[in-house]
Amino acid sequence: MRKADVVTKVADLTGVPKVDVLVTLEAFFREVKNSVKNGENVYVRGFGSFIAKKRAQKVGRIIKRNETIIIPEHHIPAFKPAKSFVDSVKKAKLGEKK
Repeated sequence: MRKADVVTKVADLTGVPKVDVLVTLEAFFREVKNSVKNGENVYVRGFGSFIAKKRAQKVGRIIKRNETIIIPEHHIPAFKPAKSFVDSVKKAKLGEKK
């Protein structure tokens, strides 16, 4: 499912025009990105958490040049689904249409 499909589905379910749903969805994505970028986690109860995970400094290798490099400590964005979300996916029969 793509973003356009989500917009269409939400517009059909709520009766809100697609343009308004798209603007709202884009605003949500922008706010999540900015919050995680600024070190704030975003928690959506029953859905999950958008967090910035810390990766420790480590030693890496460039095999082609037979070099050892230091990969500095950095943060990466991550999503941790809520337990209820995980449980509902586990119980679902994926691939079957309802």
